[in-house]
Amino acid sequence: AEEIQLATGKDVYLRRVCELPGYTHPDLDPALVTDSFQDILEDEQIAIVVELIGGISPALEYQIAALQAGKHVVTANKQLLSQHGAALFEAAQASRAHLRFEASAVGAVPVIKVLRESLVAAEVKGVAGIVNGTTNYVLSAMTDTGAAYEDVLKQAQQLGYAEADPTDDVTGKDAAAKMAILASIAFHSRVTLADVEHEGITSITAADILHAKAFGYVIKLLGVAKLIDGAVNVRVYPAFLPKEHPLASVTGAYNAVFLESDSFDEIMLMGPGAGSVPTASAVVGDIISIVNTMPGGFVQNCTCYKTLPFLPHEQVMSSFYLRLQAVDKPGVLGRIAAVFGEEGVSIRSVVQTGRGDSAELVMVLHPAPEAAVKRAVERLVELDEVLGSPSLIRVEGEDAEAR
Repeated sequence: AEEIQLATGKDVYLRRVCELPGYTHPDLDPALVTDSFQDILEDEQIAIVVELIGGISPALEYQIAALQAGKHVVTANKQLLSQHGAALFEAAQASRAHLRFEASAVGAVPVIKVLRESLVAAEVKGVAGIVNGTTNYVLSAMTDTGAAYEDVLKQAQQLGYAEADPTDDVTGKDAAAKMAILASIAFHSRVTLADVEHEGITSITAADILHAKAFGYVIKLLGVAKLIDGAVNVRVYPAFLPKEHPLASVTGAYNAVFLESDSFDEIMLMGPGAGSVPTASAVVGDIISIVNTMPGGFVQNCTCYKTLPFLPHEQVMSSFYLRLQAVDKPGVLGRIAAVFGEEGVSIRSVVQTGRGDSAELVMVLHPAPEAAVKRAVERLVELDEVLGSPSLIRVEGEDAEAR
């Protein structure tokens, strides 16, 4: 509170804390603690409600009730915003209350503030980034040490970089929620979690990491939002990223967001993305921002004044890396190439290794519609000469344009 008072010149203090059942904070003054959110709503001296409980319910009900009561809301709840943002912004607008959420995406990187304020007049055409600190730490450690995914994830949990249940992180769901929020702001059109196709890193192997290095790439879990011919496409996926790309140098639990526009070309913002300190910093920043507008200042909430169509994911053009095991005998490579040719997919390069009865084939495919690539891979799996499940990872760069 002291830092907020110094930053705003106003008397700001903690009035009440509402605890959920089963949670206790012995370091708090018991006189401040309540288990009834109604106490918060009925206290006219409370101007700002900070929701940090996470999840959908009761966070949704609490936020809407607070906004309807005319109280400003600060939240770090990305899952709630990415699924129920429209209802929250409607309640905020009706009461002319602030809804601030910088902490909901990319930790201490102020990308939401930049998009909403600094770049409000720019037409942003692309947002790409590393928006999950846990997966970036895991992939960075796999790249540095050559260790297996499972071993690195266990280490990340021991160091506090990964939750005990890291499912949302490693499946890409956490990043997808963040990208839905960022895309909504960047393109001024509502994007929900359901609109974002997401893949995780659970299938990435040490072999994939080694092949990426050999080709001059690193593997990163990317969130990518693009405006393509007036249509929106938002996805999260692991990708081969050229080593010279600015995002390739973002390692550990750090996050970074790359913004593209005809107005300013490219901007990259980087900072810590995981942990309580970056989140707390963003929350305090939002509180200060609200206090500086009080009383009766301009209220800017939802910027989704457009309704843009979505580009189906299967129509997006992408280049791919494909690794598979096949029977090592004459004609097999020809059969594989024929399948790709029948689907209209061109092979850029092939590397074959291994001895004995089977060989490992590593291919890089030229950009093609994703639907065609996936149809071809499904057909390859059905061939008797192809052994096991192939590894299919997108390749970013000048030869892999989303157009």
